Amino acid sequence: MHIPLRAIGVFHAVARTGSVTRAADELGVTPSAVSQQIQSLEVSLGATLIGKSGRNVVLTEAGERYFEMIQAEIEGIAEATQRIRGFRSVTALTVRASPSLATKWLLPRLASFIDAHPDIELRLDGTNEPTTFQRENVDLEIRHGTGQWPGLFVEGLVEERFRPVCAPQVAAAGSLDAAELLRFRLIHSVKSQAQWPHWFELAGVAPTERWRRVSFDRTHMAIDAATAGFGIALESDLMMSTELKAGRLVCPVRNPPALSLTTQWVTCPPDHLRLGKVKTFLAWLKHERDIWRSERDRTL
Repeated sequence: MHIPLRAIGVFHAVARTGSVTRAADELGVTPSAVSQQIQSLEVSLGATLIGKSGRNVVLTEAGERYFEMIQAEIEGIAEATQRIRGFRSVTALTVRASPSLATKWLLPRLASFIDAHPDIELRLDGTNEPTTFQRENVDLEIRHGTGQWPGLFVEGLVEERFRPVCAPQVAAAGSLDAAELLRFRLIHSVKSQAQWPHWFELAGVAPTERWRRVSFDRTHMAIDAATAGFGIALESDLMMSTELKAGRLVCPVRNPPALSLTTQWVTCPPDHLRLGKVKTFLAWLKHERDIWRSERDRTL
């Protein structure tokens, strides 16, 4: 049985890039040649794989299913071929994470991974947009949310503890009761799963006046604002571990109520867990998580 390997490779490039033109540029051929290969493959399979929506290329239901089935194998063949030919001496690994987690927690620790695994070329993609794994070249994502993503491998990174924090010059550690926070400007992290109304409810405080506040749509911006003395933020100890350890942020509240949530989740298609580079990164990530958690728990 003849297997149209060239046409399959062309289809993979179109499905991965979402564009006939980008696929043609990548493959070094004309868009017309790409279209001909796709048509040839569709005839061979007896199914329509690609349609159009305006100027965009979209996969049909059959196309999405076919791409899902061949993606890991094609990328594995491409990587093996490049290694044998000596074109690339490293394995590329793309990890996606929110800008806040990437900046505040991952980046300060990445040197140990890079030094220990010189054969892995790491790309850290910082974005809040969830990955469409069938169409994007992302191996693993650490996603902010509730952990409810059917069809994907999902595992919580760690249970985070949320607490009010500020720069020491705004208020000293343990110097305030919960109700006294209302005298200060409160920093709101818009997309956070832990919000001030819930925290005040846990603290048994019913705000009677409209509070002063400033809002940010990124956690790392809220943490930086608190460090700069803008006011008091309600943030995760995972995200602000560097600032807490250095004493640039302190918790000004005496006996703050406990508020723990898991908001960061390791996720990918189950098939990605077979890849050696993903296994290696996951093992490193969990090791770093365990070190951080042990250090945190010792300071309580």
